Amino acid sequence: MSEMLKTFPLPPPPKRGSLIEGVVVNVSKNKILIDIDGIRTGVITGKEIHDSLDTVKHLQVGDKVYVYIIEEENEDGLMVLSLRKAGQERMWQKFIDAYDNATTIDVKANEANKGGLLLDMDGIKGFIPVSQLAPMHYPRVDGADPGMILTRLQELVKIPLQVKIINLDKENGKLILSEKAAFEDQRQNALGKLNIGEKVKGTISGLVKFGIFVTFGGLEGLVHISEIAWGHVDNPGNYGRLGDEIEALVIGIEGDKISLSMKRLTKDPWLEATKKFKTGQMVDGEVNRITPFGVFVKLDEEINGLIHFSEFGDEAAASKKMKVGDKVNAKIIAIDPDEHRIGLSLKEDAKVEGEVAEEATQEIGDEKELKAKKKADEE
Repeated sequence: MSEMLKTFPLPPPPKRGSLIEGVVVNVSKNKILIDIDGIRTGVITGKEIHDSLDTVKHLQVGDKVYVYIIEEENEDGLMVLSLRKAGQERMWQKFIDAYDNATTIDVKANEANKGGLLLDMDGIKGFIPVSQLAPMHYPRVDGADPGMILTRLQELVKIPLQVKIINLDKENGKLILSEKAAFEDQRQNALGKLNIGEKVKGTISGLVKFGIFVTFGGLEGLVHISEIAWGHVDNPGNYGRLGDEIEALVIGIEGDKISLSMKRLTKDPWLEATKKFKTGQMVDGEVNRITPFGVFVKLDEEINGLIHFSEFGDEAAASKKMKVGDKVNAKIIAIDPDEHRIGLSLKEDAKVEGEVAEEATQEIGDEKELKAKKKADEE
């Protein structure tokens, strides 16, 4: 035997901390025996049996499997092995390769906190900060309310996400991941092809006081509250819900900021207003808003007229005299379709814009004549 060993020496035993391939010899409930190089036998027990892929569930005698060496030999002469650490090492190698080559990987978050998404992959801790979420998942909420942000983030737990690794610390077992970075190339490509005047189909990704965020083709744009509808918009949430599909028109591109419009895909009612309403006309309407600068009166579904607060004195006086829902009969004293404005007066004898301009011209003429006469008298 000694002569054989001299002729065919045994290969050196694998070292502690090595990742090696072995063959399954036996699988029981709490123990797995592994043949290493046909010479040595290793054992996997306890928590070391379970990895993130639950490999043990599919193991059969004769299967090849990667294992990690915890101890080179225990008191029974067996190598102490781990499927869990083997999975972790292979996972680390996957992460290192992805980080070095800037490639994307698929992950699922285990939990969320108000700062982002937390991951645990075979004991390797990962974190996706809120700021690194892609537009379709970014939690846009009014006032950055922490409770609402957390609720939105919790909806992403266990959902498959494509990410890039932007920071890797193997020594401390931590990764920083970015979903936004994974889509950056796609986003830049899509942004370069986007044109003002283009109609896009997208999904509502955020509803805030000042408008509606829409994601489309890897991009995100904002429909400002003033571009949602032709009439007055009190609450953008009345025009859609998160996840709803909508159409919008691209009206502006400034760097990464994309401005969209929903209302411009519909006919401007103010074009018809110039035909339907005339200065000097008496109209019926309903008070729908009282503001510091006047009382808004609804004339039809899209058109409002304004009674300036000067007719009342101030907002307090207007609020005493008028209430939302009051029916009024008023005179149109000015129409400006370009600015989408109709001026109203409760006074039937109120002068319309032409008469006001004529009076102003006459007043200027009278003032000039008076100054000329005064100058002549002085001379």
